[in-house]
Amino acid sequence: MTRKLERKRRMNRLCVPLLMVVTLIGVAGCGSLRLAPSESIKQNAWLHSRTAEAAAEVAVVEQASPQLQSLTKLSELQSHALTAYCGDPETVPHAETPEQILTPSNWQLAETALVESSQRPGPWDVTDTLLEIGIGVSALLGGVYGTRIAGFLKTARSRSQALREIVTGNELFKQQNADQVTSFKAAQVNQSPETRQLVTALKS
Repeated sequence: MTRKLERKRRMNRLCVPLLMVVTLIGVAGCGSLRLAPSESIKQNAWLHSRTAEAAAEVAVVEQASPQLQSLTKLSELQSHALTAYCGDPETVPHAETPEQILTPSNWQLAETALVESSQRPGPWDVTDTLLEIGIGVSALLGGVYGTRIAGFLKTARSRSQALREIVTGNELFKQQNADQVTSFKAAQVNQSPETRQLVTALKS
């Protein structure tokens, strides 16, 4: 009896944080989540820091106004926080001189980083990640309860994958058979509002 009680306590301690994460994501939505900085974003952050540093140096050499020198110096200081947040890139861009900094490749890097930084994980990615975390937590739990929870989550993952394939297939069918879209939508008219909302979210 004592052993069973201890297992239940362990399960509660491990599952409650997971359930809290799921609940918070459900309330906040995927838009509040961000992907880890890519290599392009890290390179751009490093290059931004180097650009701000070079601008501060040029402002002093060209004897710019005190206000402009102060602005460039502050920009250089602010850029260090961005670099520290993103982390160092594996490959550092060539940026020894202003001419090297202003090369077309660095302008393209800035455009790429801008696009990548606006990306967010979709509902499928979040669901898969949470299920994997849950299965891992269940493995740590062990025992009968851990096995049951792991089995339940694995089934949920399989069903999630199946639903994903169905939604993707339906969208492909509609793209390839435009003349059948009206009939296809008519066949879904009896879906519950909850189901329609779920499918709409999964397609986005």
